[in-house]
Amino acid sequence: MMGFTMTSNARPAVMCPARAGRIAVDQPKVLASASLVMPRRNAGGRTTSLRTRQAAPISARRTGRAVAVFASGQKGYKVALLGAAGGIGQPLGLLLKMNKLVNELSLYDVAPVTPGVAKDLSHCNTPSTAEGFVGPENLGKALEGADLVVIPAGVPRKPGMTRDDLFNINAGIVKTLIEGVAKHAPNAVINIISNPVNSTVPIAAEILKKHNVYKKEKLLGVSTLDVVRANTFVAEAKGLDVATVNVPVIGGHAGTTILPLLSQATPNVSFDAAETDALTKRIQEAGTEVVEAKAGGGSATLSMAYAAARMAESVLLGLSGTSVEECAYVESSIVPGVDFFAHRLRLGKNGVEEYLPIGPISDYEQKALDEAVTILQGNISKGREFANE
Repeated sequence: MMGFTMTSNARPAVMCPARAGRIAVDQPKVLASASLVMPRRNAGGRTTSLRTRQAAPISARRTGRAVAVFASGQKGYKVALLGAAGGIGQPLGLLLKMNKLVNELSLYDVAPVTPGVAKDLSHCNTPSTAEGFVGPENLGKALEGADLVVIPAGVPRKPGMTRDDLFNINAGIVKTLIEGVAKHAPNAVINIISNPVNSTVPIAAEILKKHNVYKKEKLLGVSTLDVVRANTFVAEAKGLDVATVNVPVIGGHAGTTILPLLSQATPNVSFDAAETDALTKRIQEAGTEVVEAKAGGGSATLSMAYAAARMAESVLLGLSGTSVEECAYVESSIVPGVDFFAHRLRLGKNGVEEYLPIGPISDYEQKALDEAVTILQGNISKGREFANE
């Protein structure tokens, strides 16, 4: 976990053991009006920091520092976490419990341990509540009144598995959970983490359509981990402060559909052809890198939880009135021939408020994009067919 200094107002944090209800770590910038402490880029490209509600700009771009934690704050939102007892769900629940914009955390899973996870989190001295719900009969209770639903439920990848290998199990899980969302939280923003995202998001869209509650601006596939990895790897390769790095990642969230736009990286950096190819492939296969390193002991759970917390926080910031740029996998017409695509978006009070253009890309990126579109078409069709069986 990266270091941060957090306070509930604009006063400097005082580091001492007796600080009631505060968490202090070593981040130099303090944000009083929202849950993030991170540099922001304004319209002129200059990096600024948010300090008070009065000083906060109306728009912000997420850069390297993504998740900030608070132990005191204002009235916030209800977040329902579906799959809360799993390898992603538990660390993600902790990060959400620490977020200033969350005041009610609803933890759902089929695992009997779920109430214990909620009880464990409830002991954290942050102002949000945490309540656990187990089993399909309690899904409705978990979802009622949710502003944001985050879904990491499903089986993890194991060595040798692709995201498509997960389809038959995870597709059914997502279908069931989205049925519940449609009935009990039809106005919530939905963040889908369950892989394969390229197919599970179209599944969710079809289910929501059947219930006449589909709003494309409120359904997002979380591809944020690809951005987090791209920012990290570029910073490492060029010796940059990761807090200043931003690399848009477009396409999808599996293998070669993941397309980091290194040509658009900020700060402006250059890579030769060999470096570009190697770094692009590393970003695309970073999940496999973790699966293999864990030697059968799991997949990328911690970094995924971190990235999902960043995305959840961006959505909540948008709902609260602070417009934020993120990349996510959504229904979009930005690329001809494909109905779902990950690209830069502007989040606001209604979810996605603006679908931002891809912008100029290199010949290498264009070739990769053309190949990704063909794969995405198959992934999307597979999801739709499953949802309509």
